[in-house]
Amino acid sequence: MENWTTSHDRVLAQRHTGSWMFLVEAARDIRTTGAIAPSGRALARALTDPVRTRSGQPLNILEAGAGTGAVARTLIGQLSAGSHLDVAEANPRFTGRLHHLAATHPRPVGHGRQVHIHTCRVEELDTDRRYDVIVSGLPFADFHPGQVKTIMDRYLELLHPGGTLTYFAYLGTRRACTPLASRIRAHCHHAVEGVLTGYQRRYATGCWTVWANLPPARV
Repeated sequence: MENWTTSHDRVLAQRHTGSWMFLVEAARDIRTTGAIAPSGRALARALTDPVRTRSGQPLNILEAGAGTGAVARTLIGQLSAGSHLDVAEANPRFTGRLHHLAATHPRPVGHGRQVHIHTCRVEELDTDRRYDVIVSGLPFADFHPGQVKTIMDRYLELLHPGGTLTYFAYLGTRRACTPLASRIRAHCHHAVEGVLTGYQRRYATGCWTVWANLPPARV
């Protein structure tokens, strides 16, 4: 039987490889990746808190924009018997890694614990399933306002009544990018913030700042 040390070392190696892969994809297209590094553990924990607070209950969970799996790894470790996790990721290079993560996670997916990886955008996800928890890792700050509205409306369609959606934004992104960006780009970023603020006013029940992330983020 594989001991804990071997398993732990394997997880560390996977995280290191994932960080390099994320950096390569960010260099390829930073707009669709949205960052130069995967979410840190503190951010992953904050995003997945609704799953942890319902520990032991069978849940339908969706993660959108999973990247190399920093948050998916945390979600898989929290799955209770009878739970189901769908992961939607548009980048096929990332989904290849996500399949590997699901198959080799130290807490393997056993009977009643199902993980399905979908190579698609969440707007294109073909499912009749409704979700208790949706975790979004999509870089809204790099999208157009119309795209953000389409995605948020899709999330609301997929949520069970009373379900929970978590998403995040890096702190200071508008202030950081505006001096270097065109006026149109700055206006677009501001408009996206306005779209998200509208949803927050109608639906949000909590907001937390995660300082222990690079860069810090608001969930």
